[in-house]
Amino acid sequence: MFLPFRGGDWGKTMGENCYNETEPIKEEGYWGKGSDTDLMRTAQSAVQDLEKKGLNITLLNITQLSQYRKDGHPSINKRHWVTPTKLELANPVLYADCLHWCLPGVPDVWNEILYAYIRYKI
Repeated sequence: MFLPFRGGDWGKTMGENCYNETEPIKEEGYWGKGSDTDLMRTAQSAVQDLEKKGLNITLLNITQLSQYRKDGHPSINKRHWVTPTKLELANPVLYADCLHWCLPGVPDVWNEILYAYIRYKI
């Protein structure tokens, strides 16, 4: 049986899936269930160690930032070269692609933030 990626942190409107989610998560400090917070703390610690040595580093945690965007996965169109089947179209809650960010969307926001940061710093 096909087991789609399930958005266990989502599903307020459609069960445990991302389909038709239209609002981001608004809980401050939110971390998704699959987050590796130890890795994030290690990265932050490494940045702080480098700052103590005089390097000016800015760390933007796009992992946590992106996890707020459950609304960034609203599609069943996961394979752009293959038309969705009748079964997928009939049951989008089961077949929604909650693993990949839909474009335009979250990756575009990363680029906008990076661009604004570079422009601000120059």
